[in-house]
Amino acid sequence: MYMLEFEEEKVRVGVKQSLKAILDDKVVKVYIAKDAEQYVTRRVIELANRSSVEIVFINTMKELGNACKIDVGAATAVIIK
Repeated sequence: MYMLEFEEEKVRVGVKQSLKAILDDKVVKVYIAKDAEQYVTRRVIELANRSSVEIVFINTMKELGNACKIDVGAATAVIIK
């Protein structure tokens, strides 16, 4: 296990925020929690692949949430250009 930590101003957390940022072509990298429901993350993965954005899989939603400095798990997060 490794520690992730993001700069708050350059990260967007959650599926809706991730989708919006990808559609607006503002994303450098996408993080997906492996334990998130596939139906929740599928569209983010599809759009990231279509836009040639790097996808990094994180083991758990809790780990991704901690990296984003939130008290709950996160299914997805993106790093903004």
